[in-house]
Amino acid sequence: MEKIRTWFITGASKGFGLSLVKQLLQAGQNVAATSRDLKALVDAVGVTAPNFLPLQVELSNEDNVGCAIHQTNVAFSSIDVVINNAGYGIGGSIEELSDRETRNSFEINVFGTLNVIRMVMPYMRIQKSGHIINISSIAGITGTSGWSVYAATKFSVVGLSEVLAQDVAEFGVKVTVVAPGAFRTNFLNEDSINIAQHTIPEYTEVHNAQKMMLQKAGKQIGDPEKAAEAIIEIAHLENPPLYLLLGEDAYNRAMTKLEKLKKDYLLNEELSKAMAYHG
Repeated sequence: MEKIRTWFITGASKGFGLSLVKQLLQAGQNVAATSRDLKALVDAVGVTAPNFLPLQVELSNEDNVGCAIHQTNVAFSSIDVVINNAGYGIGGSIEELSDRETRNSFEINVFGTLNVIRMVMPYMRIQKSGHIINISSIAGITGTSGWSVYAATKFSVVGLSEVLAQDVAEFGVKVTVVAPGAFRTNFLNEDSINIAQHTIPEYTEVHNAQKMMLQKAGKQIGDPEKAAEAIIEIAHLENPPLYLLLGEDAYNRAMTKLEKLKKDYLLNEELSKAMAYHG
């Protein structure tokens, strides 16, 4: 019989988050799920049950996040797996995107994730266990033209996850960063993506790249239910991976980036190593 654990999932009213919630509830797990719109979350999940705790949370508000974490612990007496799934896409060149548009993106994609981690770690430290799963993107490993700020937020999630894994290992807490490719969620829909309000016509290649990406909405090859299954599967491993690529496209793009990094590093090996003081 599968052990019942408590899962805390952000951005749970759609996409991967909703698939995760439904599969976990079906498996009899305790699930605390967050959304900025409580009604939308409850309606999307479509069930009320003692093992389901829907929460309206503004992830950019640290106190709000802390309250949600506390409510979860009170309801279920532990928090075993945290899945930082909330986030949205933002398109445009750096010059086109305003300071406010850029900061708003970081507020949810990065600082919201940091707020959840900061608030849940005291509980995981005390219980000497836990698994934090941060949903990044293949764009956090190899970016695409037209999505510079989005890539910056997702690279940040990869970087903070790598160091977090080292920092919390002594407490028995595991960390995994997930990098999905293109999945048939509502990620490319208007309610999940922002395009720069101010566009500059000269950025023709950027705008063409954006159009090509947006035309794929509803045609992505990845199945979000399979992605949710994979995330749940690695959460049950005694020694889960630090990195998880999801989708053949993500795997291929990551391997291409790996080869490019190796080539560029080796190309300048002699220069890189010639930086020491002499004499």
